[in-house]
Amino acid sequence: MPITVRPTTPDIAIARTISRNTTPPTERAASILTWVADEHVVCAATLGWWLWCRRKSEPQRLASDHLLVTALAASLVPHLLKSVFDQERPDRLTVVGHLHGIPISGRAKDAFPSGHAIQVGAISSAASQLPQGERRMVRALGACLISTRVFLLAHWASDVVVGSVIGVVLERLIRCVTGYGSKSI
Repeated sequence: MPITVRPTTPDIAIARTISRNTTPPTERAASILTWVADEHVVCAATLGWWLWCRRKSEPQRLASDHLLVTALAASLVPHLLKSVFDQERPDRLTVVGHLHGIPISGRAKDAFPSGHAIQVGAISSAASQLPQGERRMVRALGACLISTRVFLLAHWASDVVVGSVIGVVLERLIRCVTGYGSKSI
């Protein structure tokens, strides 16, 4: 029997504010942006980068190996967790929001955790090995992308925060296997 997760008081307040104040153009923009963090897009992009890196230096090949394994694991973990946890998506609890352009997303009880946030958390964690400017850019883009899940009311804010943390922990655990980020590589 799945474990039911309830939204927090701040989650509800944020969702209500979005429902009342969003506009169709804002929702269309968020709907487009959110696809960048979709598991299929992330996995395809990392597979493309992995293939491109096959003729590059050893450090680039090892980094691309790590990123591909991380992206694939970050695609699997949300499905496993959503089979354990049930949480109603905020978009199922609004009428006003739909009048303002909020679409219906995914399965009704699959709010926790955010799969997009797990993907972005994992990729952002892997970016810790990049130079400071590039690392900041990846993290800022990631924050923008996962915020779209809240703006679309596909997830409660806490789903996104927890998903991001899961992604970071997952990526750090994968480092134990791939050796990514160690001084010896």
